[in-house]
Amino acid sequence: MPLSNLRNPKAMTIDTQPEKKEFQAETQQVLRLVIHALYSHKEIFLRELISNASDACEKLRFEAIAQPQLLGSEDLAIRLATDSAAGTISIKDNGIGMNREEAIENLGTIARSGTKRFLETLSGDSAKDAQLIGQFGVGFYSAFIVADKVTVLSKRADADAVRWESGGEGAYEVGPGEKSDRGTEVVLHLRDEDKEFLEESRLRQLVRKYSDHLGIPIVFESEGKSETLNQAKAFWTRPKAELKDEDYQAFFKHLVHGEDEARAWAHNKVEGSLEYTSLLYLPKKAPFDLFDREQRAGVQLYVKRVFIMDKAAELLPPWLRFMRGLVDSSDLPLNVSRELLQSNKTVDKIRAALVKRTLDLLEELAAGDASGYAEFWSTFGSVLKEGIIEDPAQRARIAKLLRFRSSTSPVGTASVTLADYLGRMPSDQKAIYYLTADTESAARNSPHLEGFRVKGIEVLLLTDRIDEWVVSHLHEHEGKPLASAASAAADVAAAIQTPDQLAAETTFKDSLQRLAKALEGKVESARVSSRLTDSPACLVAGEYGMSLRMGRILKQAGQSNPFASLPILEVNPKHPLIERLKETEDSGTFADLGLVLFDQALLAEGGELEDPVGFVRRVNKLIVDGLAEKPKIILS
Repeated sequence: MPLSNLRNPKAMTIDTQPEKKEFQAETQQVLRLVIHALYSHKEIFLRELISNASDACEKLRFEAIAQPQLLGSEDLAIRLATDSAAGTISIKDNGIGMNREEAIENLGTIARSGTKRFLETLSGDSAKDAQLIGQFGVGFYSAFIVADKVTVLSKRADADAVRWESGGEGAYEVGPGEKSDRGTEVVLHLRDEDKEFLEESRLRQLVRKYSDHLGIPIVFESEGKSETLNQAKAFWTRPKAELKDEDYQAFFKHLVHGEDEARAWAHNKVEGSLEYTSLLYLPKKAPFDLFDREQRAGVQLYVKRVFIMDKAAELLPPWLRFMRGLVDSSDLPLNVSRELLQSNKTVDKIRAALVKRTLDLLEELAAGDASGYAEFWSTFGSVLKEGIIEDPAQRARIAKLLRFRSSTSPVGTASVTLADYLGRMPSDQKAIYYLTADTESAARNSPHLEGFRVKGIEVLLLTDRIDEWVVSHLHEHEGKPLASAASAAADVAAAIQTPDQLAAETTFKDSLQRLAKALEGKVESARVSSRLTDSPACLVAGEYGMSLRMGRILKQAGQSNPFASLPILEVNPKHPLIERLKETEDSGTFADLGLVLFDQALLAEGGELEDPVGFVRRVNKLIVDGLAEKPKIILS
C-alpha cells in the first residue's frame, strides 16, 4: 500500500459494526472458477498463503526504512497452527497488516493485487531488492479450495484491527476485529474431505516442498512448542566462496530426495536487465524414466525463493533432460495460477543461457576428467545425441562432445572423438567414415569393413538406434563430410577401390546381369565390390538411399518409409561362391545360389529373412549338389 495511507486518518477509519458486502469486481461464477479450476493441486493453497504472509513481512521491512518505529523489536516470522477440534489451520504473520479499507480493497476485489500496487510505489534499488511474490491478486482465494469459510484478522501498527470473513460464495463481511498485535492471521475452516491438512507431517512436507527457502522463518506451533520448518535461507543465494563441495552435494541430495551424488555442478548469478540465479547439477546416475520423452523433465523453478514447479520443461530442452537443479528469478512470466510458464523472450533468454552453461560444464568435465566424462557418456550419451537433431544452433558444440567406438579402438570402449579421428586421418582422405549396426560385434564383423580394414582406413562404429538420425543431421565436421561405409556413394567406393576391379567388372558382366534379373524386386542392381575381401556378398544402400538399418527401425516402429529404395548387391569376384555362380549355367541352380547370396548378405546386415524355410531348403539343396560333384561348394 502507498506510504501515504499511514498518514491518512480517513483511510484507517473502522466501522463499529460488521458490514456485509458483495465482491466488487467479479461475479459468484468467476469466484467459483478461481476456487475450483485455477489450481491443479489442492495443496497449492498453503504455498499461496505463506507467500502472501512473506510479502506482508517484506512490505513492513521496506516501510520501516522510512519509519523504523513500525518494525519494533520482534523478529519477522510466519506461524502455522492447527486446531483439530475446530478443524482449522491458521497462517499468521507479523508483517505490515491491513486496515479496513485495505482489507476491502485487497481481499474483497478479485484479481486486485495489493502486492502489485505496492511494487508500483517502489523504484530503483528498492524495487530490485523487494522479495515480493504476488502479481495477480488471486492467490488468497486458493484458501477456498480446502476451506468452506475463511476468517482474516489484521492490524496495521497505527490502526485498529479489522475482521474479514467469507464463505467464498460471492459475499463477505468486514468489521472491527479483536487483535492487539501487528500483522495478519488467516484462519481456514477446512472441509471434511480436506482434514488431511491438519496433520503436522503433511504441513511439514508442504512447507519443505514449497517454502523451504523463503527468507522469513516459518514456525509451526503445537501444544506450547515451536519449531521452525524451513531453512529460512535459500542455499543458492549464498556466496559461492562460502560453499564447499560437501555443501553442494548435500543440497543435491535434498533436491533429488536421494543419496546419490552429483558428478559436477554450475552455480551462477546473473545481474543486469535480466536477473536470476541458476544452480545446475549433472547427476552420476540416470533416472528410471530417462528415455521416456513423454515424461515431463526439467529444472525446478522458484520465483523470489518460492517454489513454483518441480519440472519447468520450458527452461531446458528435452535433450538435456538428465540435468537437475533450479532457477530462481523474479522476471519470469507465469500464468495466473503460477503453475505454468508463459513463453516469451525472457524465458527464451534464460533457456539459452542454461543450455550454454550445461555445455560449458560438459566441456570442462571432458577436458579435466576423462574417466568421469566416459562414465557420463555411458549413462547419458544417447540423450545428448538428441541435441544434434533438435538444436542446429548447438550442433557444432555437441558434436565435439560425442564419443564413438572405432574400428581401430579396443572392443567395448567409446572414447574416440571427431577431433581424434581427424587427427589420425591421412591428408588425402576425403571423408569421415562410419558404419551403423545393431551391436558392436555386428559392426566389427560387418563385410563392409573388410576393404576399409585392408586399406587402413578408420571407421566409426555407431550402435545406438538414434545414431541413424544423428548422421542424417550431422553432415560434416570441421569441413569434412560424414560418409557411410555401407553406402554405394562414388567417394566411398573410390576410397577402397582396387586396380583389378575394372577387369573383374568386365569378366563378370554377364553374370551380374543374370544375378540382377534373378533377384528382381529385391535389389536395384548387382556389381563387383571393391570393399569385400573375405565375404562373398554384401548389400549397400544407394548413394542417396536410406540405410537398410534405418528402414528396419522405421518398420519396427510401424512407420512408413518415404525414402525406401532397393539395395545394391555387391559381390566379391575372388570368392569361390561367386566363381561357382559365374560357372553355373542351369537357371534354377543359378537363381537358388543368387537368393542364398542375397539372404546371407541380408543376415549379415542384421535383417530378417522373408522366407526362412525357403532359405534353409536352398542351402540344403546346394550342399547336397556340392557334395555330389567337384569342385565342392564352399559356403561362408
